[in-house]
Amino acid sequence: METNIASMSNGDSVVEPTRASTRQRHDWTDGEIAALYSQSLPDLLFSAQTVHRQHHDPTQVQLCTLLSVKTGGCPEDCAYCPQSARYSTGVEHQALMDVEQVLSAARVAQEGGSTRFCMGAAWREVRDGEEFDRVLEMVRGVGALGMEVCCTLGMLSDGQAERLAEAGLTAYNHNLDTGPEYYDRVISTRSFDDRLRTLKRARDAGMTLCSGGILGMGERLEDRLSMLAVLASLDPHPESVPINALVAVEGTPLAEAAPLDPFEVVRMVATARLVLPTSRVRLSAGRTQMSDETQALCFLAGANSIFTGEKLLTTPNPGEDRDRSLLARLGLSPAEL
Repeated sequence: METNIASMSNGDSVVEPTRASTRQRHDWTDGEIAALYSQSLPDLLFSAQTVHRQHHDPTQVQLCTLLSVKTGGCPEDCAYCPQSARYSTGVEHQALMDVEQVLSAARVAQEGGSTRFCMGAAWREVRDGEEFDRVLEMVRGVGALGMEVCCTLGMLSDGQAERLAEAGLTAYNHNLDTGPEYYDRVISTRSFDDRLRTLKRARDAGMTLCSGGILGMGERLEDRLSMLAVLASLDPHPESVPINALVAVEGTPLAEAAPLDPFEVVRMVATARLVLPTSRVRLSAGRTQMSDETQALCFLAGANSIFTGEKLLTTPNPGEDRDRSLLARLGLSPAEL
């Protein structure tokens, strides 16, 4: 990062935009990231778009589909999650789906332009047995369609990570959710270090990583930026970084959380792009609460992936028609593998 001081014609000096390195760095400090985030919005967007264009096609957005293959009944106490068995949210428990049901949904997603299919199970951790074997069969089946395959199944052992990789899993999603200092204000049933250990197991098994966070849970800005610093400390960086805006669900402890300022989302996307230059930044949950203009600014800030479909696990998501209309209006097109 560098800050340049240039002379103006009247003799005064002006501080030019703070720019991030265009290479992967793993030693970002919270203060350096805060300096990026706190630039004027025009300077921040200019810097982020400059870095984005050096590593990505700015006109391409990857379409992904996320399917809940096992819904509800999770024993964890994540304060944001309507699938926790501890809260009364109206989410109906659904047993693990059949393989053919999942593959049928994957084919529909592929026909709609999705190149990545993600499967989520409301488990605290993977347990060996018939259900895990069924998930492995799902992974093999989706991979055979020629799609990227991602799973989010909770914590993994080394052996389970290896079996997923052998089945052809492209990526493992395990979000940090927030910074380490705020983490236990949101979740008490597993630790921040548990999250990092699962990410390491997935990486060691040869899978790419999908890990990001949720904005709007009552955290400070410092917590958000600390989360980015932790993600950037991973070597290599996660290939996919979801930026989620909290969807406040009645019955969860965060049901009354204050809505986010849209510019906070835009700033986080831009800062993630600068700190994680080669990662896909996925504009994820909360898009139904965002205007088209906010989403357009997020694409300008470096977001280059979205989840399509009517639902994102159990929460609302813009429909495919709205997404395609927005991309067309912006002159953007779905990315191909």
